[in-house]
Amino acid sequence: MRTALVVGGGAALVSAVTGVFTVMRGQSFAGHALADVSSAGGAASFLLGINPLTGFLVMAAIAAGAMELVKVHRARERDLVTGVVMGAGLGFAALFLYLDVTSHSTTGAAVTVMFGSMFAISPSIILPALAVGAAALAIVAVLYRPLLLVSLDPELAAVRGVRVRLTGLAYLLTLAMAVSLSAMTVGAILSTALLVGPPAIALRVTARPARALAVAALTGIGVTWLSVALAYASYYWTPGHGWPVSFFVVTLIFVLYVAAGSVGRKPARAGSSRAVGESV
Repeated sequence: MRTALVVGGGAALVSAVTGVFTVMRGQSFAGHALADVSSAGGAASFLLGINPLTGFLVMAAIAAGAMELVKVHRARERDLVTGVVMGAGLGFAALFLYLDVTSHSTTGAAVTVMFGSMFAISPSIILPALAVGAAALAIVAVLYRPLLLVSLDPELAAVRGVRVRLTGLAYLLTLAMAVSLSAMTVGAILSTALLVGPPAIALRVTARPARALAVAALTGIGVTWLSVALAYASYYWTPGHGWPVSFFVVTLIFVLYVAAGSVGRKPARAGSSRAVGESV
């Protein structure tokens, strides 16, 4: 329970902070693709008997580099490259899971990789996970202003002297760290809920990026901790068959997103980009 709260809370914090820029940049599909590709790393970790965080992180980082290094100039081309990389990652995940089942007779590996098993996380994962999360947050803190400007208006960022391509690569690497943590906790398929859900909720209730980061972080951590508590309590609802944490995470985020829709506020992209551009 303690391990789930620490690792899950850390994953939610990093995912929420990184996810704000993901939503602003319109790259939710890229985040989902990296999460799916990271499943190949998680499957490989079961096959090779290594730390699962290492598998998720290495594969997500490789996919992020591949997506950024391919030169694309239009959103349509970017989505095509993202789709190709995601397909390749899922293919490797299927291969590794098949080899793991046939060679090691491992049961439950596919469910753990795809849908998560937060209560099964080893306490030895805590320090590496916190280190990865701290590194991701440090990168976001250093690149906050140029990354915000690039996310809102890439052309204005280029005029202001921001190295757009290098900033984009640093962002994707940070995104790879975030999805590797969330994939390890709530599963590769559902990790997008932590990455996109809390930021989308935050950007519905506030137009200020800094405030959106705070709201998204609090929402992500609160939803994750409440989901862990509900999953723990569910063992008493259906004795011996607790409900998965990922189910509660997705359900709570959906309910909060619908509720936030009544506020109806959206970020003012043009005005925000001019204000950020003047301060960079």
